Amino acid sequence: MQLTQFTDFSCRVLIYLARLPEPGSATISEIAEYHKISRNHLIKVVNNLAGHGFIETTRGKGGGLRLARAPHMISLGEVVRATETNMNLVECFDLKSNECRIIRGCGLKSALYEARRAFMTVLDQFTLADVTANGRHFPLTATPPMEELTGSDS
Repeated sequence: MQLTQFTDFSCRVLIYLARLPEPGSATISEIAEYHKISRNHLIKVVNNLAGHGFIETTRGKGGGLRLARAPHMISLGEVVRATETNMNLVECFDLKSNECRIIRGCGLKSALYEARRAFMTVLDQFTLADVTANGRHFPLTATPPMEELTGSDS
């Protein structure tokens, strides 16, 4: 499965906020600059995350973004379900627009359905705390070298 860029950016925002010292908050501009992502695109991401109760936003001086729940209370599966608008892996998952001629005798749909279910089951087992607590922290003020992120020297 390939997740959308929107989901990727949503996870990046949540990870950034989870790594801030308590009671941490950050601005959209800070996060956009750190990740080299369009501020306008992040506004849409942030609005969606706030609408689903993952983050709280405060306007004005001293305002910003912060997690609405503790990182261990936010599952990756929950984030993916809130940010992926279409989890149809193949055409036959959508009965309204399906034009596949072999649907009646094809077992592909059930196999892919099970694969999607397994994928989401695994994501449900991981929380935001799990993906930010690996002991390989990098500073939020600088872009980390790739070897820091991958654990390799090349």
